Amino acid sequence: MNLEQNKQNAIAFYKMAFEGDPAGAVELYVGQQYIQHNPDVADGPRGFIDYFNRMQSEYPVKSVEFLRCIAQGNLVSLHTRQDWPDNEQYVTMDFFRFDENGKICEHWDAIQKVPASAQNDNGMF
Repeated sequence: MNLEQNKQNAIAFYKMAFEGDPAGAVELYVGQQYIQHNPDVADGPRGFIDYFNRMQSEYPVKSVEFLRCIAQGNLVSLHTRQDWPDNEQYVTMDFFRFDENGKICEHWDAIQKVPASAQNDNGMF
């Protein structure tokens, strides 16, 4: 496993899909299978492509910042800040499993809207 390459590929895959080219992201970075654990996205490459095409159509103005990227074994995790219309911010934690060919084959995530107030001053990022 090339941990550094997997990290770069996970970020490139995520960024490409988020910015409006999910089909290109799948073509370059996804392996023979793509198992999806997000309940709002259909399983497989087609479900991923359809979801991100819809997000691009409905929300063309948005941004993502990659805050942390950690790799271990065949897994890469990403911690991101997302800015959406109406000044909504989200924090995400994404986990990608890579196959033996260095391609993404499985995805899990947790997404939370950044609240207006908190019980501490540490922030979510």
